[in-house]
Amino acid sequence: MAAPAVAAAAAEVLCGGSMRSLSVLSARHSRCMTPLQSRTYVASTPRNDAKFRLDEKTAHSSLDLFKKDTAVIYRILGLDPAQVRHNPERFRDWAVVFGDEKISSGRHYWEVTVKKSQEFRVGVAEALMSRDECVGTNHSSWVFGYAQRKWFAMMNNKTVPVTLVGKPERVGILLDYEGGVLALVDVETGSVIYSIKVKFQGELCPAFGLWDGELLTHSGLEEPAGLKCRDL
Repeated sequence: MAAPAVAAAAAEVLCGGSMRSLSVLSARHSRCMTPLQSRTYVASTPRNDAKFRLDEKTAHSSLDLFKKDTAVIYRILGLDPAQVRHNPERFRDWAVVFGDEKISSGRHYWEVTVKKSQEFRVGVAEALMSRDECVGTNHSSWVFGYAQRKWFAMMNNKTVPVTLVGKPERVGILLDYEGGVLALVDVETGSVIYSIKVKFQGELCPAFGLWDGELLTHSGLEEPAGLKCRDL
């Protein structure tokens, strides 16, 4: 079973490739390490908190879903792909699973318990993304990842280090579709750690990559009160 080639150099390597209407905000303009009181996050985008489960039809054969499809665990051996029901929506080469909610508007917030994994990616991807690719390696997915005790933002096979995060037990993801923002949120302080500026197109799904341990998702949540970031 495949492991992502970019994970070994998660925060150090910048791979080539063009981006479609996509930019990673610089460290100076993308991080707010403490709650700020200057203005609201994106006041113009209506909230529509997505509630989703993990979609078994998309899950790679090394991933098992549990807790009523809200959690996923990585199995080193996994299932024999020949024994897994064929589905064109299933990831074939990468340990990835999508959420079953398709998002094309609004502002959404969910959290992920990550304390039992040391190598994972969380974010969003276009619903029609190729199942032969891994999240973060193409122009159809945008993720925050953790590997080798380092965080990074990743899209189109480019990685940007995300510093001063540590290894929390739980992180938040904020998606503002119209505002074109995907943000990693510190759930303890209710502040944006790092954000990616994107011009989203088409339907998006919550996306998860996992190469050890397990992840537990918590969806349908209200975003932290007063979630703000001066530079957005």
